[in-house]
Amino acid sequence: MGVKTMLPSYELGFYALAVTSAVVYSSSGIFEASRDSMNRKAFRDGIKPGWHYFGRKMDVADFEWMMWFTSFRNVIIFALSGHVLFGKICSMTVPQHRAVVYMLYGVLAVLGSMGLVYLMIILSHCLVLYSVALAKQKWLCYVAGLCCLASFKVEPFSSWQSGFVTGAFDLQDILFYGGSSFTIMRCMSFALESSERKEGIYSIFDLLKYNFYLPFFFFGPVMTFDQFHAQVSTRELRRKDDEMRNIRVHALLHVGAIIAVDIFFHFFYILTLPSDLKFVNRLSDWSLAGLAYSNLVYDWVKAAVMFGVINTIARLDHLDPPQPPKCITMLYVFAETHFDRGINDWLCKYVYDHIGENHDNIMKELVATIATFAVTTLWLGPCEIVYIWSVFNCFGLNFELWVQKFFQQEPFAKLEAKMSAAMSRRIRAVFGAANFWAIVLYNILALNSLEFALLVTKRLLLTGFPVSTLSIWFITYCGVQLIKERERILAIEEEKCDKAKVE
Repeated sequence: MGVKTMLPSYELGFYALAVTSAVVYSSSGIFEASRDSMNRKAFRDGIKPGWHYFGRKMDVADFEWMMWFTSFRNVIIFALSGHVLFGKICSMTVPQHRAVVYMLYGVLAVLGSMGLVYLMIILSHCLVLYSVALAKQKWLCYVAGLCCLASFKVEPFSSWQSGFVTGAFDLQDILFYGGSSFTIMRCMSFALESSERKEGIYSIFDLLKYNFYLPFFFFGPVMTFDQFHAQVSTRELRRKDDEMRNIRVHALLHVGAIIAVDIFFHFFYILTLPSDLKFVNRLSDWSLAGLAYSNLVYDWVKAAVMFGVINTIARLDHLDPPQPPKCITMLYVFAETHFDRGINDWLCKYVYDHIGENHDNIMKELVATIATFAVTTLWLGPCEIVYIWSVFNCFGLNFELWVQKFFQQEPFAKLEAKMSAAMSRRIRAVFGAANFWAIVLYNILALNSLEFALLVTKRLLLTGFPVSTLSIWFITYCGVQLIKERERILAIEEEKCDKAKVE
């Protein structure tokens, strides 16, 4: 049935009320647990002094978030401010050479932060993959690229390369593996795009301009080479209507999100609580479900802030970078689940869509998802928890297609055809609610721990059955219906815009 199917307004109002009440109830349980556990010895490392005048301590369990806004804050501001300044001067004076200025500034920033040896390691990998690209053989580009990526992710090659970088500071490992991994993905994109070019090959200078664009270098996102090259080669730099206004609005939203997360961490210890399974096991089923879900929401917010700040800089440079990830609150389909849209676009273009084609064939889809998650596993770094995460998410993606194909058979197709569009939407939302929790449970494996994921699964499906299981399923069903309503409104607005363009 179509996405534009409408439900009665009173029904949607009931769904909104049910979801709001459930969120408030679950949040109150997490708040009480956070307040009661503030001084527990088990949480001493994860909760540090915060707002004394409010009598609150702060959850500092997320090393990455704390790194950005403490030890790395000044470095980020200094480096990106310099990039914006030089980029603006270049755009105003010699816009045709702005890519060269970005590259030179990026090389100097990498050299100053990581040293000459690290820069030589990065350049050597760029040279290897450029040499492979000269052969114009896709399979060779894949093999060489994945081998280079493995050299940063698999021991003993990883330690061997990192051992060349002398000196030590808090962020050395983060910058080393971040810059190295994203470099390999960019070099593979360059090699694959070069192999498809009918006449000649892109120069190694094009590769260096692409790789050493500083806002993307250490933390991404990955913009595929064809998009970057086309955008950065534009000589006529023109802003769209209200573009600067939108950039300022997005920048303010990111600042607001940072402040909101800081406030949130003083009242809800969602990252530290899962570390003590004995304490978490005493929480109600609703609080436990809310704790698991809020961990995914926070991880999305973190990704949205990080990529949002970087994307704001890229837009000031007249680029159109990959969009931030889709909010986990708006997801009930595995195919749309990703926290890094740049990597997702890269995987879809070069692996998933390349093998799976239109994604209608079950066997092709299986091969495509296995290949995609194999590359993702290597990208994340092979280990037990990543293997488990990959297997479950690969299964979830394929299971969606299996269920879809199954219900397209007789007599289910005839039964749905006889139903009203609204009833079909309600039935599909029931399955969407189950899928929603599958996404949550599969992904907290990587965000928290296997033990916490097993505890949540056991409480929601076994010990909480039937009351907690069915009631949480119903609330999730209400949430999925609200998501579908938003999708319906967006589809109508998009159709109106398309009609306006035609006229």
